[in-house]
Amino acid sequence: MRAVFLDRDGVILRDVGPTARQEDLVLLPRAALAIRRLNDSGYLVVVVSNQTVVARGLASEPDVVQAHQDLAQLLHAASGAIVNRFYFCPHHPNATLPVYRVACNCRKPRSGLFERAARELGIDLTDSFAIGDRPSDIAAGARVGCRTILVETGQHQAPPIEGAGPWATVQPAHTCPDLQAAVDLILGQRHGDAP
Repeated sequence: MRAVFLDRDGVILRDVGPTARQEDLVLLPRAALAIRRLNDSGYLVVVVSNQTVVARGLASEPDVVQAHQDLAQLLHAASGAIVNRFYFCPHHPNATLPVYRVACNCRKPRSGLFERAARELGIDLTDSFAIGDRPSDIAAGARVGCRTILVETGQHQAPPIEGAGPWATVQPAHTCPDLQAAVDLILGQRHGDAP
């Protein structure tokens, strides 16, 4: 099974900083339609995100789960789009809450969320894509053999996140202005029309 892994904030949603409030879930233009096109083309759509709001004590894990349920409803209402699974990392190496202050394998640029999704959903990572707006998204996808696309709708020019290390310099295979353009590229490659 092939999949497209999407970061959440800055790719699907407007990036408003650390939040899990429903009122801050604002879809980026054309994002819902782009996801629907992936659904219609037979790709699984998997959202993988770092949610440091939990580590900082600004929201609980159930709050993030609820935010993802709300996002799923927004996407479906907008265009019938479906996210097959949401995965998130609640950890941070300098977390405010000690229980989340761990060196985990799930926080991007590490690849634990991708590997878990591959196990649980039967995904062929080397036949899949990773789309994100930060170097950490690109690094996580590259680590597992996904083809990577950086979108310019979020934090693509921000400095690497803490803990990125040498993976901070990994370059994306492609750069696109937004998720819709990234999906154009993916679907074109699938049919042999794009570079």
